[in-house]
Amino acid sequence: MSKSFNKKQIGLAVACALALGILSGAASAQNINKDNELVTDSRTAVVKSGFGLCWHSGFGPPPASTPECDPNYVAYVAPPVVKSAPVPPPAQVAALTPPPAATPVAQKLTLDADTLFDFDKATLRPAGRDTLDTFVGNLRDISPETIMAIGHADRIGTERYNQRLSEQRVATVKAYMVSKGVEPGRVYTEGKGETQPVTKAGDCAGPKSAKVIACLQPDRRVDIEVIGTKTDR
Repeated sequence: MSKSFNKKQIGLAVACALALGILSGAASAQNINKDNELVTDSRTAVVKSGFGLCWHSGFGPPPASTPECDPNYVAYVAPPVVKSAPVPPPAQVAALTPPPAATPVAQKLTLDADTLFDFDKATLRPAGRDTLDTFVGNLRDISPETIMAIGHADRIGTERYNQRLSEQRVATVKAYMVSKGVEPGRVYTEGKGETQPVTKAGDCAGPKSAKVIACLQPDRRVDIEVIGTKTDR
């Protein structure tokens, strides 16, 4: 029994020695790669298990899954990049155009009284209405602030009569302009009678006659002066 047991022990020891030799050889054929944290053999090939898994060296955290070491490896697919809608450029605000500049205007017009009225009358003649229509039409391009109308008479007749006649004629002119749309509050009237003649003394000498009446025609007039602004366009 003792010899038999010794033989068994010797056989078991030999078997263990052989197994240890094999394991030692296998172990000596393996290296620990601390750089990639995987166990490699002497040829630096990664040692894998029977299931195709790589052996972790135990240094550091487990390596990321790769096709070489993970039979169930699924490639990482980056989520699609969502492009934001392009931001429209800021709306350009059109520069405000300044209003046209206003230019001060002063216009003076002298109307022939004989064109406006018959001699010694204060009623407008058709030709006088046409003349005033043209004048009022010209005011459309002007913003009148003040319209001054001054009536004059010649020296024929008394001073008092000529004063009244000049006032009546200029009042008729104002009434007609107002009827055509001119603001009444902007029209000022005044009668000067025979005090401001255009003719010079001695130009029309003699008593009342057709010749003298014709000579004194420039003294029978209505002066109109407009003060306002005109818009530059």
